[in-house]
Amino acid sequence: MTAAQEAIIPKFDDDEEDSGRTLAIICSKGDLDMAYPGLILGNAALGEGVKLHLFFTFWGFDMIIKSRMRNLKFSPNGNTAMHMPVGDVRIPQALAPMPGMQPMATKMLKKQIADLGVPEVPEFLDHIVASGGRLWACRMSADMNHVTKDDLYEGVEDIINASDFIELTAGAQLLFI
Repeated sequence: MTAAQEAIIPKFDDDEEDSGRTLAIICSKGDLDMAYPGLILGNAALGEGVKLHLFFTFWGFDMIIKSRMRNLKFSPNGNTAMHMPVGDVRIPQALAPMPGMQPMATKMLKKQIADLGVPEVPEFLDHIVASGGRLWACRMSADMNHVTKDDLYEGVEDIINASDFIELTAGAQLLFI
């Protein structure tokens, strides 16, 4: 194996220095399949020494509302990429809106995620907060959902407006999910 072919292995030492980088992820979707990309990317950033801010807005609020966060769903309806967990068999879109498809698809996706050892959303948030990630709730979304900070996952630092989030994350790399 040449130097150009050598594997790059990240260091995850507790003593690793801060990279000086910041990642801000806006989580705007609350479906089960859309909750994980922000959490996985944020967790990876923390592992690389990158400061992390997660901002939950619109339907992404479901990820941090205590009464909803353990009940995220996945719908195959309109998802042309939906496939069975074995092989390359796709779910025909004509079947997707049938009764029982959403619970079946949700159960199937949760099992696939669990089989990979990936924690459920609340436990994933616990890990992110314990690793130094910062969680913020959108003021407008809180008002729209008629929720207060008491209704939110304990790791959410505060409910802030979009302008505050922009100021807080000035110079950060920004991802919108």
